[in-house]
Amino acid sequence: MSGRTEQAAVAEALGYEQARDELVEVVRRLEAGGTTLEESLALWERGEELAKVCRRWLDGARARLDAALAEEERSEGAGDDE
Repeated sequence: MSGRTEQAAVAEALGYEQARDELVEVVRRLEAGGTTLEESLALWERGEELAKVCRRWLDGARARLDAALAEEERSEGAGDDE
């Protein structure tokens, strides 16, 4: 497995809070400057991976919430017929 693929796999295994916290640290380091171009690019790539992980977690949470709300509406609608 290449280093980049391995890094992406590790990012996928992170929970939302872990990915978010690491992303905050990556942004902080990038904003602070003082890194080489190569280090900055590596940080940016890591940040992109972490942002994707966070987005997938949030999209999944939104889908679960939408499903729960839809189920609640169906249950309430079914009760109106009785």
